[in-house]
Amino acid sequence: MGKRLENIKKGIDLNKEYKVEEAVALLKKSANTKFDETVELHFKLGIDPKQADQMIRGTVSLPHGTGKKVRVAVIAKGEKLLEAKNSGADKIGSSEMIEEIASGKMDFDILVVTPDLMKDLAKLGKVLGPKGLMPNPKSGTVTFEIEKTVKELKAGRMEYKNDPQGIVHMMCGKVSFPEANLAENVRAAIETIMRAKPSSSKGVYLQSVTLSSTMGPGLKIQIEKKI
Repeated sequence: MGKRLENIKKGIDLNKEYKVEEAVALLKKSANTKFDETVELHFKLGIDPKQADQMIRGTVSLPHGTGKKVRVAVIAKGEKLLEAKNSGADKIGSSEMIEEIASGKMDFDILVVTPDLMKDLAKLGKVLGPKGLMPNPKSGTVTFEIEKTVKELKAGRMEYKNDPQGIVHMMCGKVSFPEANLAENVRAAIETIMRAKPSSSKGVYLQSVTLSSTMGPGLKIQIEKKI
């Protein structure tokens, strides 16, 4: 692993800030593993994570998706169950699914629930929360708009939020994506985080942006608009 990374780093200036298209091209050129590596962005933000009004959380729909197939489960009742089935959800159910989850069965990547059943699901916060699977109105996963939400999630809409160090990690595609598609995804992600700046954040908000692949080095991205 050490020798492989050393060879990759040849011709790459890790201290340089690259334009998006340059960084994407270098990333694709340096990827030499036998699997399709995930491409990620890491944003270091000038926020105080301990302050509730400076938390960064929301959703982003990348122009070309993430390249990852996600299993979407829906908990609803009545007509919304049929809507979930027609929308392409991988798993649908009502109170029986809540009991399945309580027993430890969680064969899905994203869980969507209608607001009228959220109170029944809330008791599973200790089960779903640690796995990052608890539906949340801010991420759009507590909603009556089942069909629209499932289709967007299937197309690559995803949630993002800062960690305790004030960093946001975001998937933005696969190494196999065409360069132009990856670059568009990267720019869309950066613009999304820039728009999410809390009004209470002081000083430089977007401190650094780093692009990396699963097994590759981190490349600094040139921030075109300092905020």
